Amino acid sequence: MHIEQTSLPGVVILTPARHGDARGFFSESWNRRRMEEAGIAIDFVQDNHSLSEQVGTVRGLHFQSPPHAQAKLVRCGRGALYDVAVDIRRGSPTYGQWVGVELTFENGRQLLIPEGFLHGFVTRAPMTEIIYKCSDYYEPDCDGAVRFDDPEIGIDWGIDPASAVLSAKDAKAPLLRDFVSPFVYEVTA
Repeated sequence: MHIEQTSLPGVVILTPARHGDARGFFSESWNRRRMEEAGIAIDFVQDNHSLSEQVGTVRGLHFQSPPHAQAKLVRCGRGALYDVAVDIRRGSPTYGQWVGVELTFENGRQLLIPEGFLHGFVTRAPMTEIIYKCSDYYEPDCDGAVRFDDPEIGIDWGIDPASAVLSAKDAKAPLLRDFVSPFVYEVTA
């Protein structure tokens, strides 16, 4: 497994090795022991799988607040997506900053997003499947969102925001400046 740090501490790109032959390939997408050896200790409890039929579908920017905050490990099962994490930990030196990664079935990359970050993606291909692990169970009362096209954050989604395919929840999400984050940055030694 190749592990690549991003400009946001804790947000990591994981690229599992693929072992292929004439039949296809085999890949170990998550191995707790190997991740702990690399300093990544997360206990995932839920797997999610979504399908976005249209190119330009945006899901996000989402978070789940404490006490049910979620870390996520996102990968693409089919198609292509641009996956984004935004730091929303109050007091963080990278608060409001984002990182984006192209995830495709072909490149096999995964994005690890810790608690305290917004998560969202835009689809780049029709019938894109997104598969992700979560470190806590979904709790509707802890579910929240921030506008995907917030100019203060300034994410380049690669699409005209007016053409984005959105849910009603995402279309009415608040801007970052109108949002009080439930996450606080903690300095770790």
